[in-house]
Amino acid sequence: MSVVECITLDGHKRMVPKDLLVLRPAVYAIVVHDGEILLMKLLPTGKYHPPGGGIRVGERVVDALQRELREETGIEVAVERFVYFEELFFFYDPSGTAYHGLHFYYLCRPKTFTLLDDAQVKDDAAGKPQWVPIQGLQTQDFQAHGEIILDLGKKSACGGLPLGI
Repeated sequence: MSVVECITLDGHKRMVPKDLLVLRPAVYAIVVHDGEILLMKLLPTGKYHPPGGGIRVGERVVDALQRELREETGIEVAVERFVYFEELFFFYDPSGTAYHGLHFYYLCRPKTFTLLDDAQVKDDAAGKPQWVPIQGLQTQDFQAHGEIILDLGKKSACGGLPLGI
């Protein structure tokens, strides 16, 4: 039986049989406005992550991203351009499910700014959508990919990532 090394929520490694992995394509938004980045808190760990989530079968990537932003944050965005891809094998401890994640990151421009209250967030694992000053963040504040998210957010904030596809 072939196994894959997965990362757990607390950063440990766990070996999982390949045939138990669930393929999960997902899309995430890097949304920056006035020196702040839009982030969520992962409820089991309290760490930040960008809003986004799974792409449904038959759903276009841009449509999935806009849907996830509405469900998790309440805002509308213009999807500007693709900025990063990462493959990740992770074990989600609360459900006991192992995933083969294909994560697509897009730079987005906010069209609205009023965020949902926690009780309105339609995500069992995420809450507290908030605008967070980029300058105060460190890589360890993030569940995963902190260095990449901060780099993309800082470049976007200072105009280093041109908008437009």
